[in-house]
Amino acid sequence: MEIRKKSCCCGTKSKKSIYDIEVMAQGNNPVKLDDYKGKVLLVVNTASKCGFTPQYDDLEAINKRFAERGFAILDFPCNQFGNQSPESDAETTQFCQLNYGTTFPQFKKIEVNGANESPLYTFLKAERGFGGFDKEHKLTPILDKMLSEADPDYASKSDIKWNFTKFLIDRDGNVVARFEPTTDMSVVADAIEALL
Repeated sequence: MEIRKKSCCCGTKSKKSIYDIEVMAQGNNPVKLDDYKGKVLLVVNTASKCGFTPQYDDLEAINKRFAERGFAILDFPCNQFGNQSPESDAETTQFCQLNYGTTFPQFKKIEVNGANESPLYTFLKAERGFGGFDKEHKLTPILDKMLSEADPDYASKSDIKWNFTKFLIDRDGNVVARFEPTTDMSVVADAIEALL
């Protein structure tokens, strides 16, 4: 796995860090991401009524497996893809806890693309662009057809394509990998473990 290191030049301001970003917890409480300094992070945009929603089972298993080793999942519900997360923040959290037993933090619903996108996702997409869907996944042809019809050039853009896109951040705040929702969760788990 390629790992990007920050470069520093004397006399110039260093580039923005993920730790400079503030997000909103449910209840509109601000959370500074520098609270997570020193941890390996998996940032994921989620939805409650998506074909990929069962990945919550895998995410919770990964959370239980690695949390005590300095790992955290940051879950950002998003309703931009097929209106698949229409509930309130509280309803979404209740759904995830009841159906998947989730224990990791779920933040306020956000947008990940467009004029109102979260600064977190502006940063993440600038660090890691779209790398393509897993050709073996059963939903890849459906996603490719739908996205190609909307934008024939979609694969060349860094926008988030669908729910359950994941970004892996190392202990120094570097965005080291982007996983599309079609990536097998065992691959994600192995990449996390390699950073721990």
